[in-house]
Amino acid sequence: MKRLLTTFALTTIMMGSAAENYIIQTDQPRQTIQHFGASDAWSMQNIGTWEEEQEQARIADWLFSLEYDDKGQPRGIGLSLWRFNLGAGSSEQGREAQISRGTRTECFLQADGSYDWTKQAGQRKFLRMAKERGVPHFLAFLNSPPVFFTQNGLATNTGRGGTLNLKDDCYDDFARFMATAMKGVKEHDGIHFDYLCPVNEPDGHWNWQGPKQEGSPATNREIARLARETSQALQQQGVTTQVLVPESSDLRCLLGIYKTDWQRGNTISTFFSKDSTTTYLGDIPQVPRLILGHSYWTNTPVPYMKKVREELRDACRKYGIKFWQSEICIMSNDEEIGGGGGYDFTMKTALYVARVIHHDLKYADAESWSWWRACGGDYKDGLIRVWDREHRAQDSKLLWAMGNYSRFVRPGAVRYEVSGEEDPYGLMVTAYQNKDRRWVVVAINYSNEQQVLTLKMSDGKQYRWKAYRTSDEEGENLKPIEENDGRMKLSARSITTFVEK
Repeated sequence: MKRLLTTFALTTIMMGSAAENYIIQTDQPRQTIQHFGASDAWSMQNIGTWEEEQEQARIADWLFSLEYDDKGQPRGIGLSLWRFNLGAGSSEQGREAQISRGTRTECFLQADGSYDWTKQAGQRKFLRMAKERGVPHFLAFLNSPPVFFTQNGLATNTGRGGTLNLKDDCYDDFARFMATAMKGVKEHDGIHFDYLCPVNEPDGHWNWQGPKQEGSPATNREIARLARETSQALQQQGVTTQVLVPESSDLRCLLGIYKTDWQRGNTISTFFSKDSTTTYLGDIPQVPRLILGHSYWTNTPVPYMKKVREELRDACRKYGIKFWQSEICIMSNDEEIGGGGGYDFTMKTALYVARVIHHDLKYADAESWSWWRACGGDYKDGLIRVWDREHRAQDSKLLWAMGNYSRFVRPGAVRYEVSGEEDPYGLMVTAYQNKDRRWVVVAINYSNEQQVLTLKMSDGKQYRWKAYRTSDEEGENLKPIEENDGRMKLSARSITTFVEK
């Protein structure tokens, strides 16, 4: 017996480390996962008009497909939410827009008050391609009101201050535009938008100074007024889309005042405390008890990443609301992977982002998680790298790493607590039960060494598992690997998803 134990110990050391036990606490459910998503900004307005339909289809398959190839490998990451950038009309203004050409957008609304439903054709093609491939949920978001309604006649703020770039007598006009757009896209493209976000990053301290992109700050009082007007406009037109706020630029603005002032901070308490009589949104039709924020800037240092998310979770519980992480990419402060500049096809960025997903889901109880851009250029902001002039695209380990979650953790899944060692530079494990009652476990091995993982259930049940791995090895993009009984060697610098058989 002693010899057998010694042999096992030696084998374990050769495999990389002692086995780590993780127990899924089947009596400790946490949040319900609604979806995983990405946005069409700003690339799909070009990609959707390429003549190379085969390349378009390949991109759509990577993003949306739930199919498998003849070797059992997923063809895509199965996004369950697609974010559509509803344009403000900077594209029609050309250079006068004071916005970089690549980030201008078209607008359905015309200067004479009519609607042109040929606009945003490329983006709308990808809306349809997403639906054809089974994407169940759609969200429309705006960076600016249409230029006809803004105070400066532009879709960018140009440093005009921290208030909403919207004429005071145009709140109802803006709301009617959004309701009409929701109705029009459904009539012309067959897409029902589940959600609508009227403002994006209204608390950003940079104030969207041009020339760069569409955007506008907004005070909490302005957001509350706009949410009420939008709710009323949707009801008047018989549109059931829900209104979501505020797509905060920084989680810290949801909790307090961060690089702004009292008018644009303390968002959770401002909108969902009944004491906030002028801004309370908890009783507005089609405005759910839900807060949206972006995980930019809060991912380092690593201990702080956990701390701020726990604070956010506790604040949401206090006010009885849910949290969605609705946008993130790599920024300059993400120094561990060299900041945002230069595209990275490797696991370096993929693992870093997987760690953020893990923290947002486990510690902030995020019910939805979205990456920023589906496709991008030479910057760490796209799941897919595109060369627009050449009309070609290439997938990345980041894409497939997100797929370890999005492809297998489906809408309606419930996250359960997992007990075991948590190491942001080693093993990180989360567990979910889909609506079909099948378990899914995602295990991140951030370390440079192979690790041994053992999965157990607190109720004593035992399962066989299929496993899918993403790593820097060629071809390991959600690659199906050997079935197992919950004990498995995890490759160095890899993400492995276990799916109950």
